[in-house]
Amino acid sequence: MYLEKYKWRFIKMNEYINLTLENIDNEHICCAIGDKKHQAGVEAKKEWLKDKLSNGHVFRKLNARGKTFIEYEPLSSAWVPVNGANYLYIYCLWVAGSFKGQGIAKELLEYAIEDAKKKGMSGICTLSSKKKKPFLGEKKFFEHFGFKVVDSICDYELLALSFDNSETPKFSSTAKLMKIDSNDFTIYYTNECPYVVYEIKELTEFAENNNIKLNFVKIDSLEKAKNAPCVINNWANFYKGNFVSNTILNANAFEKLLKEL
Repeated sequence: MYLEKYKWRFIKMNEYINLTLENIDNEHICCAIGDKKHQAGVEAKKEWLKDKLSNGHVFRKLNARGKTFIEYEPLSSAWVPVNGANYLYIYCLWVAGSFKGQGIAKELLEYAIEDAKKKGMSGICTLSSKKKKPFLGEKKFFEHFGFKVVDSICDYELLALSFDNSETPKFSSTAKLMKIDSNDFTIYYTNECPYVVYEIKELTEFAENNNIKLNFVKIDSLEKAKNAPCVINNWANFYKGNFVSNTILNANAFEKLLKEL
């Protein structure tokens, strides 16, 4: 009689961490890890988070050194021009580099969906686009989980996964304007993204050195965010009064964009 040897397949379980007021000072926030030029932005983002974590804001990340996280909060307190009752809003879901293809994005989104259900929410929503754009969630990925388009502005789409028959979220009336009064190149921004602070510094210096009129408008309150004049997560570009894009610009990208406009 022979003893059969079985090879057991061990499945590595991913370990995740939710940021709290107790651990945030000692944890990285996934973006700009070790990049010295963005550390001021990292600190600004952490301060922004500290004001929000006690009000239902969730920042969940893989316990690893990399860009692997999801960030969301109740839509009623989310700094975006989207209105709706009893929904969660996903700011960002990002899995990059060698962490792709391991099911991490799926686990992060499923966690957020289950969290929304446990909290008795009517659904969960996020900003996407008809065609893939920088810093926005990929539409096809969310559709795989049942998200559907519930509102749109130009190429931008509001996706939502509803758990009941309540009214779905909508973009605010001001967001649908996609216009401002100024003809100067104008950038609206928040501290939600840690890359913003350095790019503002770089763009300011570039504009001054090249005699370019450049304005910045900081969205630093919920009221300002809900009444933003365009679709915005953390950055929006305007030129000659019209919305251009939501792409965060460095000096080179800014110079190139000006030549194209």
